[in-house]
Amino acid sequence: QVQLVESGGGLVQAGGSLRLSCVASGRTVSGYAMGWFRQAPGEEREFVAAISRSGSSTYYADSVKGRFTISRDDNAKNTVFLQMNSLKPEDTAVYYCAADRGTAQAMSVRNGMDYWGKGTLVTVSS
Repeated sequence: QVQLVESGGGLVQAGGSLRLSCVASGRTVSGYAMGWFRQAPGEEREFVAAISRSGSSTYYADSVKGRFTISRDDNAKNTVFLQMNSLKPEDTAVYYCAADRGTAQAMSVRNGMDYWGKGTLVTVSS
């Protein structure tokens, strides 16, 4: 089993930055593709970004390309990060971390993941 715990959410003004972290415990996630998803109030959960097992490939939703960066540190911290810059009010959502045995590319088109975190709230004020 893998437990995922997100942190780093909060309230930020439009144009600001936040860095989300997702710490995995229970077992190493080096064998999993990792991703971030988000769900805004009244909306369905949507894909944000994913990173391959090796960290060499990344995928982003069009709405966040050029503003968000996903990275991972499997060696010491067993952690995945999401650096969010130039935040917009429409980025307001609960952000979820996910781990999956499939590919990172597949995470961008699938909804069911092997493991989910409980989410962290990001609120961007205008």
